[in-house]
Amino acid sequence: MEVIIIGSGTGVPSRRRGSPAVGVKAGQHFVLLDIGSGTLRAMLQYDLNFNDIDILCLSHHHPDHVGDLAAFLFASRYRLGYTRQRPFWLLAAQGFGEFHQSLKSAWGQWVEPPAGLMQVQELARDRLDTLTWADLTIKTAPVNHIATSLAYRLEFGGRTVVYSGDTDWSDTLIELARGADLFILEASNPFKVSGHLTPLEAGRLAAQAGVSRLVLTHIYPPGDEVDMLAACRGTFTGEIILAEDGLRVQV
Repeated sequence: MEVIIIGSGTGVPSRRRGSPAVGVKAGQHFVLLDIGSGTLRAMLQYDLNFNDIDILCLSHHHPDHVGDLAAFLFASRYRLGYTRQRPFWLLAAQGFGEFHQSLKSAWGQWVEPPAGLMQVQELARDRLDTLTWADLTIKTAPVNHIATSLAYRLEFGGRTVVYSGDTDWSDTLIELARGADLFILEASNPFKVSGHLTPLEAGRLAAQAGVSRLVLTHIYPPGDEVDMLAACRGTFTGEIILAEDGLRVQV
């Protein structure tokens, strides 16, 4: 698998970091984890094509994680640019239907893809859930942020990538990430903010999960003013990478 950090930031504008989005290439599958504002344009900078999104996974419905969803659904109707013929999947927690309906209340048919193009799967908000596409398995677990928050585990070719989305300390996340080859985990600020992790907490959570490598992401501007890696090394002894937009990691 190849992981591409498309946006390593938050909803706070930053010259350095875009809103959250992570691409994962797993054989013939291209999975997009979150679609924050500016994702579609940023994908072009990293030679990624929105026609190739096979599975779009939403961690939750906060604007910084779904800001480009309406733009993507709108663009799917523009047949001169969006030429995909086979359906794509959209995965989200139970309640996505109501969220999508609210978008349609504002924009009507313009955020409704052509018939048959989008397959929506709502996932459990209170337990582990699993979906499989031939050689790719995606597992989800609820995490401690808001009611629709899910973390995702991608298993392909004997390798595993886990993406936390936004989260505070979550035992369910530790279990989901158990033994992962790469753990993409939020570490929002050097100080504690409810609903999020500090780098020290992120390291402790990753250590308990027994992961091989850790990528810290979802960095607010205060995080760029300190050594986030040093703080994390106090609780995690494995390899730690500070996410940057455009970072590519082979798994």
